Amino acid sequence: MPIKRLNMKKILADPDARRKLMVSTIQAVQARENIETTPEQAERAYYVVTEAERAAFFGLDSFRDKDVGIDARHTHFVRSLRGDSFEGVFKVGFRDFQAIDGAPLAFSRIAAVAHVFRENPLLEPSFADARRGGCTGNDSKLVRYWWETKCQEFVPFAKGGPFSRFYCDVFLRVWWDCQRQTFRGFTGRKGRETERPEALDYYFRKGLTWPRRTAKGLNVRRMPEGCVFADKGPSIFVREDKSEDYLLAVTNTHLFEYLFRTKTSFSWEVGIMKAMPIPHPTLEQRDKIGSYARLIHDAKANWDTSNEICTRFSRPWLLRSDLTEGASTFAAGLDAVLATEAREDAFIQQAYAELNNAVYKLYGITERNRTRIEESLGERPTELIWPQMEGKTLEQKRLEHIYRVLSYAVKEVLDADEDGIIPFQQVASETPLLDRVLRRLAGYFPGEDSHRLEIAIVNELKIKVKGYKKVESIAAWLNNQCFDHHCGLYQNRPIRWHLASSRDPRREPAFSALVDYHKFDQNRLAKLRSTYVKEFLDTLRKNAALAGKENREADRLDYLEKAEEVAAFDEQLAGIEEGRQEGVEGGDRDYRILTPWKSPAERPRGWNPDIDDGVKVNIAPFVRAGVLRTKAGLGVNIADTDD
Repeated sequence: MPIKRLNMKKILADPDARRKLMVSTIQAVQARENIETTPEQAERAYYVVTEAERAAFFGLDSFRDKDVGIDARHTHFVRSLRGDSFEGVFKVGFRDFQAIDGAPLAFSRIAAVAHVFRENPLLEPSFADARRGGCTGNDSKLVRYWWETKCQEFVPFAKGGPFSRFYCDVFLRVWWDCQRQTFRGFTGRKGRETERPEALDYYFRKGLTWPRRTAKGLNVRRMPEGCVFADKGPSIFVREDKSEDYLLAVTNTHLFEYLFRTKTSFSWEVGIMKAMPIPHPTLEQRDKIGSYARLIHDAKANWDTSNEICTRFSRPWLLRSDLTEGASTFAAGLDAVLATEAREDAFIQQAYAELNNAVYKLYGITERNRTRIEESLGERPTELIWPQMEGKTLEQKRLEHIYRVLSYAVKEVLDADEDGIIPFQQVASETPLLDRVLRRLAGYFPGEDSHRLEIAIVNELKIKVKGYKKVESIAAWLNNQCFDHHCGLYQNRPIRWHLASSRDPRREPAFSALVDYHKFDQNRLAKLRSTYVKEFLDTLRKNAALAGKENREADRLDYLEKAEEVAAFDEQLAGIEEGRQEGVEGGDRDYRILTPWKSPAERPRGWNPDIDDGVKVNIAPFVRAGVLRTKAGLGVNIADTDD
């Protein structure tokens, strides 16, 4: 009889070889004793035997006080070996390590949840496909916020974003080549020498996505149809639509994050997501658990439509009758909105608590283990209807609502202006910005006297609130706070530029104008100088001459000082219009548009911006020239990297 060769390399490569050998051995031993044993019985016996094989781990770091220099780790270690103390000792069965493959150091977590990994199917392939998206290789060239460009070649781009469970607006856009089905100009990158981006077959499908790296924890949200997704925004695509709400709910719970953390301490990688255990629910369980996710998602999505930078923005919260409850005055409406927000927070927090309860039960976690899990996770971010205002006081929220109404009034005024240039002063037969804004505000609250309305708003602006500078009038807010707030809200990619002859916050500039970035082309800059600035400068000089004739010396000097300031401002604008350069490239005297990904020959001559190059590129000459009312957080360096 020929001897059968055993492929030991193949046997040893099988991670489950030990179990298979032990189960067959148990059956063979029992058969010699004339005891018939089924494979299932032998496998149960194997687990009973291996359960006794346990390893002890000592969590001793808590016994070292780094602040006072006391190190008691050795004392507790010896006491544990003697059996005097079991504090900080974790005994884990070897089979539990096999259940959570790839997590050999998570000894303090494994014992509580190992059965979850053993008893439940994996997310992929049982429920969905999880995929990591593409890397553009040049985000500064190809990625924009949605408000920066109106070009149809820029498509929605899911690329992580701020912490927000269940819902987050897809506010980025990526330059997409529809014909080549890849990023614009993309021909591959190091390690992937092909123009085909990762997971291309899944692009533009609806799914779930999450930021791959976040300090606050795992947060999964819906990704609508029509999106490209990034390597930093990996995504899940369900096999059945009916499972989407269920997966959105489960993946956002405390327990799921705990399970995820048994395999990672750094980032929420797609490979781990694929291997996460997801119970097969009954239809009743699926619908009930999924309903929590749907309720929270819809509440947050509805609230976000009043966020000015939301892609579905309609009107600010204070102007929505469904949130102000029919309040007839500005103050009453403000109180009503804050009360509505508090109720919405309470509603989604209750739904989130019930969801966590249901999922702990679904996974079969005992109350004792649940307590251990919650203690291990520590404080988790609260579920809020307005995540961007997490940690803000009632006073801060109150003032933010007022800022948003003022910002909206400015937005509507500028949108309605034909040339997108509105001076702050009376010039060129134009109504000044303040008068237009006050008219808009009066229209928002028709049941309230306009004078009383202005007083009510100013009284709020005068209150000292952390993170906000108090001002004495709406005019002062427009001059000193409007642009700062706009830059912060629009992620330092502002589309309403406040051009001013002075940056000094202690006084009003001699000349200011608000311009619409999307309209402010070569002709508009020329018009600003030749019409608005020139006429105002002529007026100042005429007034100075008249004051001289009437022996009003103080007035004459004031007019001349302002005229000098406006003339210097006009000279800076002329440098931008001409694309003037003095000194080093990119220096304070370089007023050119320096698009990093374009050669010098391809860059525009003078002020002739390409909107699709983005705000960061096009606003840089104005930052360097010092003609913006504030520099705010605006930088002039454009990183040529995959951000």
